[in-house]
Amino acid sequence: MHIPDGILPLGLSLGGWAIAAGLTALSLNRIAAQPDPRAGLPRAAMMTAAFFAASLIHIPVPPSSVHLVLPGLMGAMLGWYALPAILIGLAFQAVMFGHGGLTTLGVNAVILGLPALAAFGLTRNLGHLTQRAAAAIVGFATGAGAVLLAVALFAAILLAGLPAHLDAGAERAAITALALAHLPLALAEGMVVVAVLGFLRRTNPEMIVAR
Repeated sequence: MHIPDGILPLGLSLGGWAIAAGLTALSLNRIAAQPDPRAGLPRAAMMTAAFFAASLIHIPVPPSSVHLVLPGLMGAMLGWYALPAILIGLAFQAVMFGHGGLTTLGVNAVILGLPALAAFGLTRNLGHLTQRAAAAIVGFATGAGAVLLAVALFAAILLAGLPAHLDAGAERAAITALALAHLPLALAEGMVVVAVLGFLRRTNPEMIVAR
């Protein structure tokens, strides 16, 4: 779900940058309003490294391959730090490995950042849930739902930016196939979030209280 340079029209790329800048400004404002804004930086650095490294592990899912994208886990673990962390991780992925692009960095940040913020909203009070089953359901919905939302945004943006000279039917079929290939990934990431948040609930529940 990394859109490379040269795929989208200029208007969509600029729009992605504008939305990403607005969301980043909002996130930084909310971080600055916290009693100790620097307290979350070590965790944000750790999760940014995990997000960056996850893109290097490709899993073949015919007709394509996928890799962990972790928007649900980023949102659940980082809260308002998630979008700046994702933006930094995407920038390094684009510069060092050519995953995505610089002109589309804003769009790619929106594709993964919005689901991460949605995951934060869904899990911000998870630490207060007393029933393990309810917490597991919320965790799975967070991980799987964030991936599905990212796939939906990715497909919608690609379809909106299709050049007129391409075969629209063939491109829609290819994008649909790519989206379907991410369904197993959504299930896997749902289970990852359940496992991580379940462990934290048992050992360090304050890490998943509202941030």
